[in-house]
Amino acid sequence: MGKVHDILEAKGKQGALLADFERVVVEAAAQYLGDEENSIGFLYSGWCQAALPHRKLPNDAGWQIESERMALVVEPGMRPTPGGKPEAVGVPYGSRARLIMIYLQSEAIRTKSREILLGRSLREWLMKMGIPVGGKSLKDVRDQCERISRCRLSLTIRQGNRVGMTNQNLVDTAMFLEGAEPGQGSLFVDTARLSEGFYEQLQRHPVPLQDAAIRAIANNSMALDVYAWLAYRLHSLDKPRPISWKAVKTQFGAGYGRMDHFKMNFRPTLALALAVYPDARVEEDENGAGLVLHPSRPPVPSRLVAISGK
Repeated sequence: MGKVHDILEAKGKQGALLADFERVVVEAAAQYLGDEENSIGFLYSGWCQAALPHRKLPNDAGWQIESERMALVVEPGMRPTPGGKPEAVGVPYGSRARLIMIYLQSEAIRTKSREILLGRSLREWLMKMGIPVGGKSLKDVRDQCERISRCRLSLTIRQGNRVGMTNQNLVDTAMFLEGAEPGQGSLFVDTARLSEGFYEQLQRHPVPLQDAAIRAIANNSMALDVYAWLAYRLHSLDKPRPISWKAVKTQFGAGYGRMDHFKMNFRPTLALALAVYPDARVEEDENGAGLVLHPSRPPVPSRLVAISGK
């Protein structure tokens, strides 16, 4: 069976559905292929290898996840309360947190500045990604912004026998400020400032992503993670690279106890990520041991990266 993109171009949506592709995959691939905007975003390579949780954790719980080369620990931040006892706000999670992170890092690369415009700019970008910022959605965005602003992360990187570690906040200034009057709620601030350490790492190791791809899978946090991982890994390979199911589960399946449950959910997620990355070459190992990653063209051609001002 051919790729969903080939069938879509030859026979349209109905032809792809008759070829037994899942509707969500067909819809994402069709949206991606029909998107004529060539804008691109950026993500620090570390976030392409170790990402945030998909679901809400208890507010006082930390988060740990590992990949082949690194381990990420995220500590929830604290905020003051009227009673004088600080409370944990929880670590960021889900697709909204990922979209906000992509926005912050993309703007930093585009403008070559740690100062990121928020308010209207963030709202407009989220709407461009298909996220209407109003009602419950606005509340979710505010919540994730506060979690991102207050959390602290520790990144451990392994290279051979060497191990390095960084501890840092993501931003130096809060993305939201509390209202002056009780009950007023949180307000957008004009700018946020990425922490110096995080900004320096981002400048050294940015991974280009297609906005069209992000837009097509914006509501699926694991698909966003898999897409970013493939964008980082595939173009740097010089030969096929096998990845065991154990390693895949360690990186993407922290919430799954059983391997069969993880595989059942990961396979359609991988198909969704591949639907917005047509040049990606990924297959399951013929012996069922895991995945095989093949050298592939990056999702964003180098000429577009140069035009973006990177």
